[in-house]
Amino acid sequence: MPVRHKGILVILDGLGDRPIAHMAGQTPLEAASSPTLDGLARDGLGGLVDPLSPGIPVDTATGTGLLLGAPPHSIEGLSRGPVEAMGVGLEIAPGDIALRCNFATVIANDGRLQILDRRAGRIRTSTDELASALEGMDLGDGIVATLRPATQHRAVLRLSGQGLSSAIGDTDPGVVPLPALIQRSKARHRGDPRASRTAWAVNTFVEEAFERLREHPVNLRRRAEGKPEANAVITRGAGIATTVRSTVEQLGVSAAVIAGESTVLGLAGLLQMTVLSDPRFTGLPDSDVHAKVEAALAALEEHDLVFLHIKGTDTCSHDQNPEGKRDFIEIVDKALGPLLNRGLVLGVTGDHSSDCSTGSHSGDPVPALLYTPGGRVDTVERFGETACGQGALGRLTSTAYLMSLLDAMGAVQEWRPGEPPSEAPPSPWLS
Repeated sequence: MPVRHKGILVILDGLGDRPIAHMAGQTPLEAASSPTLDGLARDGLGGLVDPLSPGIPVDTATGTGLLLGAPPHSIEGLSRGPVEAMGVGLEIAPGDIALRCNFATVIANDGRLQILDRRAGRIRTSTDELASALEGMDLGDGIVATLRPATQHRAVLRLSGQGLSSAIGDTDPGVVPLPALIQRSKARHRGDPRASRTAWAVNTFVEEAFERLREHPVNLRRRAEGKPEANAVITRGAGIATTVRSTVEQLGVSAAVIAGESTVLGLAGLLQMTVLSDPRFTGLPDSDVHAKVEAALAALEEHDLVFLHIKGTDTCSHDQNPEGKRDFIEIVDKALGPLLNRGLVLGVTGDHSSDCSTGSHSGDPVPALLYTPGGRVDTVERFGETACGQGALGRLTSTAYLMSLLDAMGAVQEWRPGEPPSEAPPSPWLS
């Protein structure tokens, strides 16, 4: 069914936040000067979005996947490893296991590796050289490891061989006080020989990676420059190749995703959307947002809907930098100006909330707006957490928010009770 309006959904990663005392009790979004976003909120509808349900923090893959139209039941079983592999173009064959990784800074301590920095100082260069040193690593027992660099400190590990399983634990201890020990991967269930064998392979890779990277020229150079060394690889999110069908595709809406972050690029590929990226698009506040907006407008020539993902807000949150988050929102606000007065349905929200005070994701709802040419208007005057809580959209899930945007575009058919599932339009509430 042809759409009535084309649309753009701007996803500001980690947009929602909590009040900052030295910002007069405002969030970074509320403290920002954002006339473009405020105008859209004033001329449209505001609301609060819970990615899955109130109070549950989610990661980028879950939050963004839901906004891209992945059914909630599919998201619940989605592992990050295969998503990241798709994002960097690493083929995962049947039987392969993919794991999401970080380059990290560690020291050897009594025969164990102790993590000093889980992100190796957010290393941005030369990770391809480090990954090349680990390419095609023979782990024994017919298992071969391949590592590919992703965004900044991130990487993807593929294990190839017979009899592997993704039912294993992480070696990354997660967000814990540092220093902390790299964990030993273990089978999730005792008596699972495939998982035990896979966990052994992961642990072997981690140990061998440290031996190869500790005196690597890249790390010798970083050591001399006083930078954290990327001398280890920590793993999490093991999974196998999978397929997910988006509600957007089921409705016949052609969609493109513009991003500079491998997780989002992987999700777009997994959902069979057009993927558009550029070296100028990064996961940091230095990303060229103006170029992203230009790319979004160009993509609308051949697509009905464009998802414009911007990562820098979340990066500032993880760095516990509320001023940086506020300032980056102001940069984004200026860049969004060219989207106005083009007859587009415009949505702006985030994949989840991120708390600058702790540097972690939170279960707080995310502010959202929906502007439709000639559409309904509520009483919201500003785009912010408090103001959007009074909006006519109310408090809804990411799936329901996306459906509201698609309905505003004219892409959702009327549901008729009693229709067979094969003929009825996709329903996020019945999936």
